Amino acid sequence: MAFHIRNPETDALARRVARIKRTGLTEAVHEALRNELARVNAQPSKGEIALQFCRALRARGKPEQGLPADKAFFDELSGDI
Repeated sequence: MAFHIRNPETDALARRVARIKRTGLTEAVHEALRNELARVNAQPSKGEIALQFCRALRARGKPEQGLPADKAFFDELSGDI
């Protein structure tokens, strides 16, 4: 199965990589795509990043030093004193 690279810059990049690595165009494109997919898959997901952030935030907190978040606290925040 063949494909055609219509973007001249992309075509030039593929040919340059193939020339440097002394491989064919198909192998150069295949390796580049495989490497890019591995790089993308190695990055943590947004959910994992959020979970790491929450854990780091919780680790920095000192709830024993804080004030209780009771009804009076929330009333004061909303101006319902």
